[in-house]
Amino acid sequence: MKQQILAFSSLLLCITCSVETKAQQTPAFHIGIKGGATYTKTSTESSALEGKYGFGYQGGIMTRMDIGSLYVQGEALFNKRKTSYNSKDGISPKLTWNSIDLPIVIGYKFVNTKDFNVRAFAGGVYSYAFKNNLSTSKSLKEGFKSFDKSNIGITGGIGIDYKNFTADLRYETGLTSISKEFKSKPNGFSLGMGYFLF
Repeated sequence: MKQQILAFSSLLLCITCSVETKAQQTPAFHIGIKGGATYTKTSTESSALEGKYGFGYQGGIMTRMDIGSLYVQGEALFNKRKTSYNSKDGISPKLTWNSIDLPIVIGYKFVNTKDFNVRAFAGGVYSYAFKNNLSTSKSLKEGFKSFDKSNIGITGGIGIDYKNFTADLRYETGLTSISKEFKSKPNGFSLGMGYFLF
């Protein structure tokens, strides 16, 4: 029993020392630029439409605060998203829209050295959509007429850093619909590359 109490006390002491060490580390703040490619499709509950992936692009700024192996990263990105659909009537409507995305993620560096990091992260995304265009029949255009401009999603992925250069691969899925009539939620992948100015 004494050995168990001693082992438990030692574990608590190690955890406490680790937390205190993290707390004493000075957070490092970074600002950079980022760009990349997106691969997006929109799900739909309509049996007449089947979503397909399409390529788009993104670019913007990013900030990161490092606290030891942990970090918090925020971004402001312009996105040009493209997707298409297979429909039962044989046409292939294409949907494009622009958005300003504001992702905030919390990450952990599994490899954390001065010049090289390997990390994983997850977080949320707020997206403000605008300038949507659907190239298809009038009936489908009516369905996307009530395009919901404000959307919320979740994201996660992996990344690497080499000196001031950074790259990540992430998956994002929408929690809200961009078209209320078709219950259409965007989801997809993005490959981004960036450079921290300091």
